[in-house]
Amino acid sequence: MNEFLSTLWSKLAEFATTYGFRLLAALVVLFVGTKLIKLVMRRISKSKQLAKLQKTAQNITTHAVKIALYALLIITVCSIMEIPMASIVGIVTSCALAIGLALQGSLANLAGGFMILLFKPFEVDDYIDNGSYSGTVVDIGVFYTTLKTPDNKKVVIPNGALSNGSIVNFSTHDTRRVDFSFGVAYASDIDLVRKVLLSVAESNDLVLKDPAPVVYLLEQADSALIFSLRVWVNKNDYWSVFFDINERAKKEFDKSGIEIPFPQLDVHLDK
Repeated sequence: MNEFLSTLWSKLAEFATTYGFRLLAALVVLFVGTKLIKLVMRRISKSKQLAKLQKTAQNITTHAVKIALYALLIITVCSIMEIPMASIVGIVTSCALAIGLALQGSLANLAGGFMILLFKPFEVDDYIDNGSYSGTVVDIGVFYTTLKTPDNKKVVIPNGALSNGSIVNFSTHDTRRVDFSFGVAYASDIDLVRKVLLSVAESNDLVLKDPAPVVYLLEQADSALIFSLRVWVNKNDYWSVFFDINERAKKEFDKSGIEIPFPQLDVHLDK
């Protein structure tokens, strides 16, 4: 029994001598390293260089730096413990493969976030349409982009879908063209219709003088002559001009005796 205890204490002393100091050093490095990483991240978050980036770029940059620092810390701790790097690489690779298979959609959204950040098809406060939803961009996250629709709804769209689809950005340019279509009776005076529509457009203070408003006879449809009115406005005035001209055109047509016909069909009876 005494011999067993002596052997046990000997093994414990050998373990403490061999691994105890390494374990203590690893714990100290882990503790100090964690504190240093938090300090570095606070400094980075307050840096002027980071403040110059967009909010999305700031989030991605800080997360990438944080992951890299913690990965370096873990490698350092493993090195102190003399854990074979081949084993660590194998474990990391296996974990990365399993996580990648489980999070394919999330990784696609992450890649989409980087693509949006890199190529900037739109930015915060832009009004966009992706074919399914349209609204003002409120936030561009790492995985999702948030829109606010004109009727005050919140729409969250995966970045993967946005980066792989078509996007119409209505806020890229300072001005936009507003297109109107008006149907009038075939008996209407074409010159009078053109004069009325131009007068309506030119009397609106939000309509730009250059390019000037134009009116075309667009189509001779089944029941009406279709006129097209095109005006240019500042992008923020689009809907104000759209609704105002539609309403005023109807009132001016009524004053001028220009008829807006209902769809009609002539039926001929053969005796």
